[in-house]
Amino acid sequence: MKKLTILAASLATFCSLSLQPNALAASLPTPAQSLGFELGQWHVRHDQIEQYFRELAVKAPELSKFEVIGRTHEQRPLVQLTISSAANMAKLEQIREQHLAGISGKSQNDADLPLVIWLGYSIHGNEPSGANAAVKLAHYLLSSEDAEVKNWLDNAIILIQPSLNPDGHDRFAVWANMHQGTSPVADPQHREHVEPWPNGRPNHYWFDLNRDWLPLQHPESQARIKQFHHWMPQVLGDFHEMGTNSSYFFQPGIPSRNNPMTPDENYQLTALLAGHHAKAFDEQGKLYYTEESFDDFYVGKGSTYPDVHGAVGILFEQASSRGHLQDSINGPLSFLSTIDNQFTTSLSTLRGAVENKQRLQKWQQQFFRDSLQLAKDDPVQGYLLQGDADQSRLTALLQLLSKHQIEVYPVNNDEAASTQQFFVPLQQRQYRLIKAAFSTATNFRDNTFYDVSAWTLPHAFNIEYSESRKIPAGLSKQPWQAESLAAAELTAGAYAYALRWTDQQAPLLLQKLLQQGLKVRAASKAFSAKTSNGVQLFAAGTMLIPAGLQTEGWFELLKQAQQQSGLRLEAVTSGLTPMGQDLGSNNMLPVNLPKVLLMAGPGINSTEAGELWFNLERLAGVSPTMAEPARFGRLDLSTYTHLVLPDGSYQSFKDAELAQLKAWVDAGGVLWAQKSAVSWLAEKGLLQVKLKPVSDLKALIRIEDARYADKEQLAGQQRIAGAIFQTELDLSHPLSFGLPRAELPVFKNALMVMQVPEQSFVTVARYRKGKQLAGFAAPELVEQISQSAALVAHNYGKGRIIAMTDNPVFRGYFNGSSRLLVNALYLGKAFDVGSEDNEGDAHSH
Repeated sequence: MKKLTILAASLATFCSLSLQPNALAASLPTPAQSLGFELGQWHVRHDQIEQYFRELAVKAPELSKFEVIGRTHEQRPLVQLTISSAANMAKLEQIREQHLAGISGKSQNDADLPLVIWLGYSIHGNEPSGANAAVKLAHYLLSSEDAEVKNWLDNAIILIQPSLNPDGHDRFAVWANMHQGTSPVADPQHREHVEPWPNGRPNHYWFDLNRDWLPLQHPESQARIKQFHHWMPQVLGDFHEMGTNSSYFFQPGIPSRNNPMTPDENYQLTALLAGHHAKAFDEQGKLYYTEESFDDFYVGKGSTYPDVHGAVGILFEQASSRGHLQDSINGPLSFLSTIDNQFTTSLSTLRGAVENKQRLQKWQQQFFRDSLQLAKDDPVQGYLLQGDADQSRLTALLQLLSKHQIEVYPVNNDEAASTQQFFVPLQQRQYRLIKAAFSTATNFRDNTFYDVSAWTLPHAFNIEYSESRKIPAGLSKQPWQAESLAAAELTAGAYAYALRWTDQQAPLLLQKLLQQGLKVRAASKAFSAKTSNGVQLFAAGTMLIPAGLQTEGWFELLKQAQQQSGLRLEAVTSGLTPMGQDLGSNNMLPVNLPKVLLMAGPGINSTEAGELWFNLERLAGVSPTMAEPARFGRLDLSTYTHLVLPDGSYQSFKDAELAQLKAWVDAGGVLWAQKSAVSWLAEKGLLQVKLKPVSDLKALIRIEDARYADKEQLAGQQRIAGAIFQTELDLSHPLSFGLPRAELPVFKNALMVMQVPEQSFVTVARYRKGKQLAGFAAPELVEQISQSAALVAHNYGKGRIIAMTDNPVFRGYFNGSSRLLVNALYLGKAFDVGSEDNEGDAHSH
């Protein structure tokens, strides 16, 4: 009887185990059951994806884990679904810790540990096939009875991030869905396939998030990178879309355009996995290609960042239907087929990775061991960062390095007590990323680039740095950690309060004071003043808050704003200064609250408009009014102090709009223009500069008698894909106030050369001769750029025109050159230089 009882119990257990997967599969809602439509019939919104992933995790908690890992600018949740076997999920944190310990060398390689595979979809919001495929994949992995799938779950931790750009994704999904009729319209000219400006590719601020893996300017990227380092995957799939008339691309890309910091083994593993993708498409008779497009050079992209972390990052590019159905050279391309293709390569990624699990695991561990050995053999010991008076800008760089798991150490050196120094040692796990992030290479094996060729982080932050072949004396034993600095207590009863203009946070504090109605003056020249801490020297650009100009309750507003900023204000005790202008001088210029109009709409470069919008808010606290060029003639310009013209086409402006613009500037407006807007202003006679014709610049690269095979390479030499140049500032000019030194790195990605005006005092910044700091530009073009004008400014009637050949806020992280734009807001009329046609509005005497 006892044996029968045991047998019955065993049979019951067996039946329970064998029926459990079937029961689970039956309990899981299919995408159609949850969404109310089949995948591909409509574009799934992000909230629907989130809800479905939540449902799956509730129904299959033993196999999956749902997480919100961050939020977008528009407060949409960034979601992640982790899937693995029940045994792995039961000890998920233990597996993660063991995995990281193996990478760091703290433990031996454990071949039984599962592989970590990251599948990230649709970082470009209008490339939706990936996000929709992620829905299909999640259901398939959790419901499949296939032995191979179970083997994947046994041998892998699968991290699915279905939508890396929810704000852009929903912008596109709504557009595509709102134009779907009873039957899909495949005509490429149909409104559904022609998105409005700024389209769904970028995020809320119109940034390309797939270029933000290194700069980390946005919450989406910061959450993503935190999760990346939390798990350190061995394989990362990066799913995108490309032109409708293409087929399907997967890496390897163009072999000559790989980042030199990525070892050959990485590309061998990429090719190994490519065999699995090819086999899957061969079986289905689908078109695909490799090695002819894209590069693996810029480490700030999703398929390249993993490569300098011992992982295999793979770019997938599916031809886009940009809607539900679109005609192509390969026939009608349906949204459903694009989803199916992304699903296919998701499976082939899992298949190939699990089959090569041990090789991938060993490679990642070997990668970091090799990195430490390379660091040991490198004659350079590290990079020495030299701080300046702008503590916030330096801290921003240190925080960025920290987010990338790069350790930085303070240098406690009495000889350098006036400025802070920090050391970035190469002898650490992130050796390859550090070398890439600090690279100043100007020539490469292949000088044709899909993306930028330079991104040097210290240059972007305008931080002086140098290679060091020895460990500096006084190096701290503990790495730098961010600290919140308490603001010094503000002394009441002073004659005035002085805000130094050197710190990046100073404009934000100034803006808050102006918004609260406080009266502020800007020092046009350096001066000294008696303060509660003795006589102190103040540089030009210092902001003064004189007590005698304020209204009741002002001091409490000042004190509260100063405490929130953490900046120091000096209490000035007398208006009579030992040196320089007294505080009541006309050289203490009134500072007014800027009201900014930013041109943003069809015809404007949306990326650069977004970068300007983002930086005006982040670095100046100014939320601009934005309007399309088409509405310009109907705008009341009198309400704005500043007009910002981003890169774009302004040819739609008719004579009436041009006259309106001229009248506004003539009446006292401050006009900022950059890149192609500069060309337009010069053409229309508002800006008194001459530009070298682009055709003449391109002609410097001789193409006569060239072979057809050299066409792409020569075209690459005729443009500047993205390089960093050194400019020299006139530090006495108000637009450069607050900048620490005359040398300022700027990012250049436009073929524009502005001749230095003959008129004196107009040129604020010019390119230094022979100072191409990083990235490729043909020597013929570098020669033309050398000593040409980078930033000019002159009067136009009572107003001012400020023009820059480059984008000072490139990708949001060029914090050094961004000060030029910020200064234009508060000091845009602090200079007085007549143009050829305008005498200006000099002070009367």
